[in-house]
Amino acid sequence: MKLKAKIVLLAIVPFLAAIASIEIGVRREATALAQAQHATTQAAYMASKEIELKHYVELATSAIAPLYEEDQNNARDDALRRTRALDILEKMDFGKDGYFFVYDMHGRSLMHPREPDLVGRDLSELRDPQGVPTIQKLLAAAAQGGGYVRYLWHRPSTGKVASKLGYVVPLERWGWMIGTGIYLDDIDTTLAHIDERAATNIDSTMMWIDTIALAGLAAIALCALVLNITEYRSADAKLKRLAQQVVESQENERARLSRELHDGISQMMVSVKLLLESALARFERSETRVPAAEAALSTSLTRLGDTLREIRRISHALRPSMLDDLGVAAAIEQLTRELGEQSGIEIGFTQITHTHAASLTDAVNTVLFRIAQEALTNIVRHAHASNAALALEISNDAVTLSIADNGSGFDVTHAFVGRRSGVGLRNMRERVEALGGTLALSSQPGHTLVTARVPLGAAAMQVDRQSLQETSS
Repeated sequence: MKLKAKIVLLAIVPFLAAIASIEIGVRREATALAQAQHATTQAAYMASKEIELKHYVELATSAIAPLYEEDQNNARDDALRRTRALDILEKMDFGKDGYFFVYDMHGRSLMHPREPDLVGRDLSELRDPQGVPTIQKLLAAAAQGGGYVRYLWHRPSTGKVASKLGYVVPLERWGWMIGTGIYLDDIDTTLAHIDERAATNIDSTMMWIDTIALAGLAAIALCALVLNITEYRSADAKLKRLAQQVVESQENERARLSRELHDGISQMMVSVKLLLESALARFERSETRVPAAEAALSTSLTRLGDTLREIRRISHALRPSMLDDLGVAAAIEQLTRELGEQSGIEIGFTQITHTHAASLTDAVNTVLFRIAQEALTNIVRHAHASNAALALEISNDAVTLSIADNGSGFDVTHAFVGRRSGVGLRNMRERVEALGGTLALSSQPGHTLVTARVPLGAAAMQVDRQSLQETSS
């Protein structure tokens, strides 16, 4: 086999394998998503129908409440009130298949507007086609104070047996069970349409993947060994977009974890601390002192306080609330102060704001803060510096962040390539370039300068473009 054919095969075979893997993965994920959508939609429908049924029954009981609550000493008057209540309930309906039914607690039908031939009959032993005692299930739910029951019943509009969701409540003084229900075949039909659309979408996606595969095979066959610079640029652009999406997802996850730590775990631990402090105070006020227990509680409080401070530190490191509340300048100033206190390095911060300075977007704030955080972390860990300085300059068209230190320096030529390249520096550059900015490095023993510049117009356009892409997708 010729070398050219081997190269073509080496291009085609992995391509087909990748397409097949993608198709399998997409179908699996799409199917799982469709199932989740089905379950979510079904749960939402059922929840709304349950609320609807409960409101209907509350409306019915409210309609007969004046009759039900009157004095029942006179048996004749009470019987008349019951008859009037049944007449009121019989006239109440909500659609051709929406009606109320009344049974006594022994299973005898007292009112059924759609099937009057059932009135007066003892239906306690009535069973559906599957052998389930329908009326007994309804009576059991009513006996427990009311509830929802799924069962099979004839649908008046079609004359066919259909699944039904009922809600019943007891009227204990009259020995009644009053309820209503809705037929679920409409929900099943809606869910079937949703499943059908999802299956159509999956098939359409598979067809598109197959079409793309065929187009790719044609392109490989036509181009063969020709390097396509356009494809290279497209792949590079996709990789950058993917990297940006990863960064954004990381920021979102950091923010979520920070909120969980601050609003959840931290609050629970504060509550535990208050309880321990209360217990210690009771020990100290008690006539019988237990020094060992008091010492154990005191030690626990100290350790719990340390744990709380550590949780707050981690929460702040993940996503400081000051960044969202007061902006990047306040967040960087707080960061320099905290790292300076922890490391013993003298770190200064200067903010320069020009007249008519532009406001910074959330994306720019996040990028500048992460760059400052990464640079200061590198200084603390690797630079062996005694002092560092940060300067934030905001004008009407750009924002510039400069980080300088007097550390040992590093080789700038290998900063982004080779084994000795740093992941942190690459992340900093990718973050800035995602907003259309630049990252400049200069380093020598005794002086290192990192400068990040973001054109505010370009950053805003980039954020709008990403928002448009997210909306389109």
